[in-house]
Amino acid sequence: MARISFSYLCPASWYFTVPTVSPFPRQRVAFLGLFFISCLLLLMLIMDFRRWGASLPRDRQYERYLARVGDLEATDTEDSNLNYGLVVDCGSSGSRIFVYFWPRHNGNPHDLLDIKQMRDRNSQPVVKKIKPGISTMADTPEHASDYLRPLLSFAAAHVPVKKHKETPLYILCTAGMRLLPERKQLAILADLVKDLPLEFDFLFSRSQAEVISGKQEGVYAWIGINFVLGRFDHVDESDAEAPQELTAGRRRTVGILDMGGASLQIAYEVPTSTSVLSPKEEEAAKILLAEFNLGCDVHHTEHVYRVYVTTFLGFGGNFARQRYEDLVLNETLSKNRLLGQKTGLSPDSPFLDPCLPVGLTDVVERNSQVLHVRGKGDWSTCGAMLSPLLARSNTSQASLNGIYQSPIDFNNSEFYGFSEFFYCTEDVLRIGGRYHGPTFAKAAQDYCGMAWSVLTQRFKNGLYSSHADEHRLKYQCFKSAWMYQVLHEGFHFPYDYPNLRTAQLVYDREVQWTLGAILYKTRFLPLRDLRQEGVRQVHSSWFRLSFVYNHYLFFACILVVLLAIVLYLLRLRRIHHRQTRASAPLNLLWIEEMVPMIGVQVGP
Repeated sequence: MARISFSYLCPASWYFTVPTVSPFPRQRVAFLGLFFISCLLLLMLIMDFRRWGASLPRDRQYERYLARVGDLEATDTEDSNLNYGLVVDCGSSGSRIFVYFWPRHNGNPHDLLDIKQMRDRNSQPVVKKIKPGISTMADTPEHASDYLRPLLSFAAAHVPVKKHKETPLYILCTAGMRLLPERKQLAILADLVKDLPLEFDFLFSRSQAEVISGKQEGVYAWIGINFVLGRFDHVDESDAEAPQELTAGRRRTVGILDMGGASLQIAYEVPTSTSVLSPKEEEAAKILLAEFNLGCDVHHTEHVYRVYVTTFLGFGGNFARQRYEDLVLNETLSKNRLLGQKTGLSPDSPFLDPCLPVGLTDVVERNSQVLHVRGKGDWSTCGAMLSPLLARSNTSQASLNGIYQSPIDFNNSEFYGFSEFFYCTEDVLRIGGRYHGPTFAKAAQDYCGMAWSVLTQRFKNGLYSSHADEHRLKYQCFKSAWMYQVLHEGFHFPYDYPNLRTAQLVYDREVQWTLGAILYKTRFLPLRDLRQEGVRQVHSSWFRLSFVYNHYLFFACILVVLLAIVLYLLRLRRIHHRQTRASAPLNLLWIEEMVPMIGVQVGP
C-alpha cells in the first residue's frame, strides 16, 4: 500500500501515513463487480430455463393446430433455409405438377423431413394441370418434353432461381402409361431424360422418371395420409395418444380405403407374420406386401413398415354399376327366352330394379339389346344381388376376386375411407365422418325406399350436399349397397367396426399420393444434411468443447470467481482493520508531540 509522509515542522522521527485510496471505495468496486456477475449469472439461468421450458412436451393437438395453420400460409421464398422438390403426376387423363418445400432437417434421425405443399402469394397451392395424358405421346415420343414444358416452366417461376440446381424433379407415370407397350414407355421416358435437362436446371436423372405400378401408387398414398396425420411421429410418455402405439415409441398407423369410379384400393400396415400360411398364400403375400424404410439411414429401423396394398380393377362404383347392369341384362334376357316372358322389353313391362329408387325409370343398352327398368327401392335385395360380383372364394384369407388378404386386427386398427366411401355417406345421407354400420344401413335403406319424385323435390329444396347432383341421386341406392357389400362381405370388416372414418380432406386439405412419393424419394436427404453438419462440427470441435458450451462447468467457474472475490474482500477488510489498530498509537503520539510544540511556538 502506498504511503504519504508528513514532516511539517516535525522531527524526522515524527511522521504518520495514510493510504492514498481508502479501502472502502475498493470494496464498493468489488461489490459492484460481484453484483454485475450475479446479474449475468441470473440472466443466463433464466434464459436456460426458458429454453428448457420450450423443450418440454406441449399439447400435441395445439402443436398440430399451429402446424395446420402454417400450412395455409404463403411460402416464404426469401428463406434460404428452405429446400424444394417437384413431382409430376402423369395420369391417364392429364398431368399435374406439385411443388413441395421443407426446411433443413432438425438433426434428429428419428424425425422425417417436414415436407409441405408450396403456396403462392395468395396462399393457394402451387399446382398446375394439363390435358390430355402423356400416353397420347406414344406415337410421337420426341415431343414428350414439349408436352411437359408448360408444367416445368410453371414450377420454375415459383421456385427461387438460386434453388433450381438443388431441387429434385420426379416424373412418375401411372395408369395411362401402364397400358402402353414397354417399348413406347421407354421411348417417352428417354426423350424426357435427354431434353429436359437442356432447358431446366432442376436436379433430374434417368432414375427420376419412371412408370410406377399400382402397388407403388398405393404405398405412396398410404405414406401421404399417415404423414399428414402425424402417424410417423414418435410417441412420448406425455402424449395422449400413447395407447394407440404399436410398439414403444411408434404410433399406430391408419389404413386407407379408396373407391374411385373404375378401381378400388386398400392399403394397411401388417405386423410380422406369425400365422402359418400355405405355400400359395405365402407367395401371394410376398407379391402384395411392400416393406420399406422411411428413415434417413438404412441402419435406423424406427421407420420400417410392412404394408399390404392391393388395387382391384373393375370394383369402382361406376364400373361396378356397369357390371351389375350386364348381369341383370343377361339374366333377364336368358330368363325371357326360357320362360317365354317379355320382362324389360318395353316400358310397360320393365324389370324391377331393387338398386334404384322407387318409381325411377331407366334404360340399359348393350350393343343392340335394350332393357327397360324401373326402380323398386329394396336395399336388402340389392345387396344380395351384388354379392356375386364380389367374386369371393371359399378360403378364409381371400377377399375380393379371390385375392389373398393379410389378416386385419380389427380390435387394434384404424381406417380412413376416401372418394366413394365419403360420397356415399355424406353427399346425400349426410352422415360422413365416423362410420357406424347399422346407422349407415338404416339411412341407406330409408333413402332407397323413397319415391323418386320425393327425392328430386328434396334435391331442389337444397336438402343435400352442394356436391350432390342428379347422377348421385339416381345411383346412390346402388353405390351405398355396393360400398356396404365391399366393406363387410368383401374385406370382412365387422358390421359394428368403430374405427372407420370417411373423409374427403385431411386437416382441410386434399392429400395426394405425390406427397408420399416425394417423402419416400427424399428420405435419405436428412442423412446428407447430418453428414454436412458433422463435417462442420469437426472443424469447430475445439469451440464446441470449450467451457462456454458446458453449462455446468461454466456455472462452476462463476462460483469459483465469486468465492475468490468474497475471500479477497474478507482479506482486504482484515488488512484494513490491522492497519487501523497499528496506526492508532502513532496518531495519539503525534497529537501529544504536536501540542507541546505548538505551545512553545506560540509562547513568544
